[in-house]
Amino acid sequence: MRSHLLNDTTAEQYRRSVTEGVERVAARIATADRPFTGVAVDALSPRIDGIDLDRPLHDTAAVLDELEDVYLRDAVYFHHPRYLAHLNCPVVIPALLGEAVLSAVNSSLDTWDQSAGGTLIERKLIDWTTARIGLGPAADGVFTSGGTQSNLQALLLAREEAKAESLADLRILASEVSHFSVKKSAKLLGLGPDAVVPVPVDQDKRLRTVALARELERCADEGLVPMAVVATAGTTDFGSIDPLPEIAGLCEQYGVWMHVDAAYGCGLLASRRHRDRLAGIERADSVTVDYHKSFFQPVSSSAVLVRDAATLRHATYHAEYLNPRRAARERIPNQVDKSLQTTRRFDALKLWMTLRVMGADGIGELFDEVCDLAAEGWKLLTADPRFDVVVEPSLSTLVFRYVPAAVTDPAETDRANLYARKALFASGDAVVAGTKVAGRHYLKFTLLNPETTTADIAAVLDLIAGHAEQYLGDSLDRAS
Repeated sequence: MRSHLLNDTTAEQYRRSVTEGVERVAARIATADRPFTGVAVDALSPRIDGIDLDRPLHDTAAVLDELEDVYLRDAVYFHHPRYLAHLNCPVVIPALLGEAVLSAVNSSLDTWDQSAGGTLIERKLIDWTTARIGLGPAADGVFTSGGTQSNLQALLLAREEAKAESLADLRILASEVSHFSVKKSAKLLGLGPDAVVPVPVDQDKRLRTVALARELERCADEGLVPMAVVATAGTTDFGSIDPLPEIAGLCEQYGVWMHVDAAYGCGLLASRRHRDRLAGIERADSVTVDYHKSFFQPVSSSAVLVRDAATLRHATYHAEYLNPRRAARERIPNQVDKSLQTTRRFDALKLWMTLRVMGADGIGELFDEVCDLAAEGWKLLTADPRFDVVVEPSLSTLVFRYVPAAVTDPAETDRANLYARKALFASGDAVVAGTKVAGRHYLKFTLLNPETTTADIAAVLDLIAGHAEQYLGDSLDRAS
């Protein structure tokens, strides 16, 4: 079995095996005419359940044939222009090259003696990002597994900086449409069920600063400690960007930690045309960025950034076998001193390769394209009497629903939209997401593929309307 270990004697086998796998994936991507085959759980499960993992095939080609049957054929392909559902982006080729390199070398970014140059590359990218944000010379950060972990770490730092006598007194203020990881983080941090205070949003789904000021004042009156305000630069459902300058002013007035969840909107950091939409982010105490959303990176690639590097000490623990205290005194750069993780992939290499090949402007141009596409999609939806659209996009998300002219029951309209989404997914012709607005079911386009066109959007809207109309017709037949 040593023949399967990657080393000097198996380098050629490694080259052949990886090339064969890449060729299979390339062939599948080149021929995929839909984002999904529409396979159902009940159809796919028996194929995977029937595989005996204790009986290996002992042949790479045979395993790839099997993988074609249980995964590659029925995978959901984000590169297809009619995948319009979640915050999943098509990925750029330089990043895939970085993924291949980092997987083979297998550096672990916890300590210098496991990564060397990898540590310095990650640190350089952190400095590059904090400079783009404008956090100042004392800023720092670390790569994470994703926005949820980044938000958790930021709120951990905020909790420790708040220095409250009792965790029960701590409050986190966030808009009512902020990411669910805010509430999840509060629970993981030992805070009570009332710790996260939802702040109302305006008609554009942006946090109302008047309501925020009222909640901050209420906390002061009731002896509660607002440990953080979470502003969102790109909400998951609407792509809305909270009024960052005004929120920063209130945080400074009340002495509250300001965290900006820019997991989605961080792509604007590379934009030459729309960077001003993030004005005020430079005043944050911490920022979440997800490069694997709007920087077109493979999962995972994310980071948490802080204005003051000293606050990262709240995540620092020392172990003699790993990062003894003397290492810090000797200025050995162990990234584990900043991270919630110990063993950690060299995910930074993907972004490094992307910037060195494409440049930041290249990334920004791609993100600008999808923002422009959303603006065109908004025009299509507002001009189409079949649909009701919620807000004009700030980024690249459109939330809407099919509204049949002859149906007055909102619950029946809900069912028609739910049916249309499920039927569309089952057909494999397109993939869209869903959400609720004011208790009603809506559909969602998250546009992150520059290859998607307005013609694609128009065609998917026609498909949705067709499925909804089919449901309503069948419903009338059943009722008669």
